[in-house]
Amino acid sequence: MTLKDILPSKLGFGAAPLGNMFRDIPEQEAIATVEAAWNDGIRYYDNAPFYGAGLAEIRMGEALADKPRDQYVISTKVGRVILDEVENVSARDLGEKGDVFKYGRPNKIVNDYSEAATLRSIEDSLKRLKTDQIEIAWVHDVAQDFYGDEWLSIFESARKGAFKALDRLRDEGVIKAWGLGVNRVEPIELLLALDGPRPDGFLLAGRYTLLDHDRALQRVMPQVAERGLGIVVGGPYSSGALVGGPNFEYAPATPAILDKVARIKAIADRYGVSMKAAGLQFSLAHPAIAAVIPGASKPGRIAEDRAALEEVVPADFWREIRRANLVNPDAPLPIRD
Repeated sequence: MTLKDILPSKLGFGAAPLGNMFRDIPEQEAIATVEAAWNDGIRYYDNAPFYGAGLAEIRMGEALADKPRDQYVISTKVGRVILDEVENVSARDLGEKGDVFKYGRPNKIVNDYSEAATLRSIEDSLKRLKTDQIEIAWVHDVAQDFYGDEWLSIFESARKGAFKALDRLRDEGVIKAWGLGVNRVEPIELLLALDGPRPDGFLLAGRYTLLDHDRALQRVMPQVAERGLGIVVGGPYSSGALVGGPNFEYAPATPAILDKVARIKAIADRYGVSMKAAGLQFSLAHPAIAAVIPGASKPGRIAEDRAALEEVVPADFWREIRRANLVNPDAPLPIRD
């Protein structure tokens, strides 16, 4: 069974904002956002213990508690165990993700990719999510942006622990699929080069977007397509930079990024194309992409994402973007001739 067989549709829900990403989101607003996604017909929900130290999973479990469990798909992540004891949130070392979840729960987060921690992480997630099953498990953040120079040794511990455990759980039918959930291309390359583990796909955040796709296009997409695996695109708006936000990759956008956004927007405005539509439809145009999961922290954002997915974008917009060298010449574009 491939990732595309498991996922119910091209548009999913990224739950990171439910963990109080960047701001203290009121409980009612968080629950209403998941409710809006459900009412819109979204049936794929991605989460992680890391998002607010369990807060995003707790909120999503609450919001989906009365929904028929056979009608939706959940993915969550392993690699972090959330303890009952609390810690000083401002003293956490979260790599490049710094203060992203400073408004989350103060529970201690332990990085652990061993087999025992992987099994415990899934058990804990099931409790927080108020469910007896998760369909997809992603191994979270085994990459440079989180672990710096140590990332290869972290990857190695995941290879010996989490990868083998998830291979077994999938073969036993406990989960349906597993892979990596990362913000970098290199760990995916490394896993695809191994003989042992057999991942089903990947959640790649920020690396196959309108603003940043060269490396993924060249190094990962051909192998993923060739093996019949799938990729879920996280962060299709590049932390909001594509749609006018100040951040790119969880940090203030550089002048080069802001300039690229301005150039794309100038063309989009001329054709009456929304930047959200450009972003979502670009990512989905590649045959290896199984779904996109924009994050949302307000109910109104869900309708915007749906409209962006269904917006009719003129072929000439894409042709002009390509002529202006704003996309890689080899990137598939959603041109319907």
